[in-house]
Order: sequence, then structure tokens, then C-alpha cells
Amino acid sequence: MNVPGGSAMKRVLLEVLGWLLVVGGIAAMVLPGPGLLMLFAGVALLARQYDWARRLLTPIRLRALRGAAESVESWWRILLSCLGAAWVFGFGVLWTIRPPAPHWWPLEASYWLLGGPWTGVTLMASGVLAAALIVYSYRRFHGHPEAREVLERQIHQADDDLHAMREHHHAHDDAPQAGAPQAGPGGGDDAASRGTGSHDG
Repeated sequence: MNVPGGSAMKRVLLEVLGWLLVVGGIAAMVLPGPGLLMLFAGVALLARQYDWARRLLTPIRLRALRGAAESVESWWRILLSCLGAAWVFGFGVLWTIRPPAPHWWPLEASYWLLGGPWTGVTLMASGVLAAALIVYSYRRFHGHPEAREVLERQIHQADDDLHAMREHHHAHDDAPQAGAPQAGPGGGDDAASRGTGSHDG
């Protein structure tokens, strides 16, 4: 049995989730891979309804892979990436356990660990995703400059495709609409010219 308005409710929920992932991805940009991946997941949901989101899907996905590749270029970057993933996961555990506000907390206790357990779950999932991405990126990109070169070519191609799509979109918007009055040689439109000609008789 279909629930009246169920499809509309689903569309609204997916859009809200998409925007939450976009905001969360931007906030998580401190981690090179997971932030862009969350952003990509949010844009992927929004792409179900918005053309601009569909156009951005591939460039964002490829840049997420670029960020992941950069995170394993050297051992100190790998170490920082691992520490960042552990830091995010640790904060997720803290948000999930929700200990009472410490005595040094300057605000009201209600402002301590805002968002509740779901924020903790999101942070822990981001930490796990970051760790998995580090392993994947190490196996795919570390010591494989040819894989990085292929990725860079894909990014340039995606940027060119996006630019071409924007140019086509702008050209379509600037084109005269079908059935719109056209200006005549004397500066007036055709309808005005026809009206003037009828009075001359």
C-alpha cells in the first residue's frame, strides 16, 4: 500500500541528507580524502534533483581521489593522515559516550557535545572511511606515479567537459526563445511593422 505523499517525503529526506553530507564534507576538509568523499556523497544525492549537482559529480570524485593520493605521497603524510583518521574516530567515540561537561567548560552544559550520538556515529564512520581510504590510496598510488598521471589526465578531461557543458548552457540561455518577436530592420519588431503597414492603406 502506497503512503500518500510518500515519494515527496522521500525526496525531501534525500535532499536534506544530501545537504547534510555536503556541509559535513566541507567541515571535514581537514582530512584530504574523507571530506571530499562526504561532499561527493552529498552531491550524488542532490544530483537526483539538480542538474548542477550532476555536472559536479565526476570532478568532485576525481579530486577526492587526488586528495587521497596526496595523503600517501610520503611517510610523514601517511602518518599525519593516520593520526587524523584516529583523531576523528576518537572524537566520535567521545560524542557517543557523552561524558558530562568538565568543570573547565565555559558554556552551559547543554552546549557540551552538541548533536548527540548521531554526530558520534557520523564521526566514527568518517574515521573508518578515512582509514580505509588511506589503505586503498597506498596500494593504488604510493610508488605508482603512472597511476597519478592517469588520474591527473582524468581530472583535466573532467574540467574540460564541465567547462564545455557550462558554455553550452550559457549559449542556450542566451539564444532567442522560439516564438519571441524579432526586431525588424528599422528597429521595431515584426508585429509593429505589420501594424504600421496596415494603417498606411
